[in-house]
Amino acid sequence: MSEATPEEIMTIAASRRLRDRSTCFVGIGIPSMAANLARLTHAPEIVLIYESGTIGAKPSVLPLSIGDGELAETADAVVSTPEIFAYWLQGGRVDVGFLGAAQVDRFANLNSTVIGDYEDPKVRLPGAGGAPEIASLAKETLITIKHSPRTLVERVDFITSAGYLNGGNAREKAGLKGGPTALITDLGVLVPEEDTRELVVAQLHPGVTKVKIQEETGWDIRFLDSVSEIEPPSGLELTVLRDLLARTEAARAIKT
Repeated sequence: MSEATPEEIMTIAASRRLRDRSTCFVGIGIPSMAANLARLTHAPEIVLIYESGTIGAKPSVLPLSIGDGELAETADAVVSTPEIFAYWLQGGRVDVGFLGAAQVDRFANLNSTVIGDYEDPKVRLPGAGGAPEIASLAKETLITIKHSPRTLVERVDFITSAGYLNGGNAREKAGLKGGPTALITDLGVLVPEEDTRELVVAQLHPGVTKVKIQEETGWDIRFLDSVSEIEPPSGLELTVLRDLLARTEAARAIKT
């Protein structure tokens, strides 16, 4: 078996943070990949919720979007989008919100709206969807993103979804629940510092140095006193992930 790629390690590291029998509100992309990997390995009874109203989805291939029929066909139930947000999310029934973004800043605020000035942006991104509500109301939030100075910035160009705002107790003062507990990248894992709520490095991927992390971060990143190395992917984790991706690719080839 070939060595794991940085993206595979990121996906597997993220999946390990999901607990069995928890309720996870899943975003499309790497969050969906990691959540379904968890379901197929160590968390078979995890309940995956997608924004389109599917509860307990068990897709055999990764969905292209929240509206992919594979989600509804394999779900325990399908309800209206208002019910997902009002009863499940606002009602405190979601344990983990699992999100991606275009930018994340040092206080774990997310941007998926614009790059540059809002009125005259360099790039206009897909937008918020349900991410602001998920980030505000889930009991905790996990974030995945590829690590670079363009994606991990000192301050996001636009706060689409709130992390810890300006740091400290700003999130609590704003009346928001939960908060990000980890940012998982293709270089390591960052966690919010207890007092400042600034993201600091807790784990490094195998072979990644502190210098590399510093070079690829858009602010003067700090490290926990004891930084560990992420446990390499097991043979089972890699096999299940690669099989899932192969099935997905084959299914999409048939559809096109």
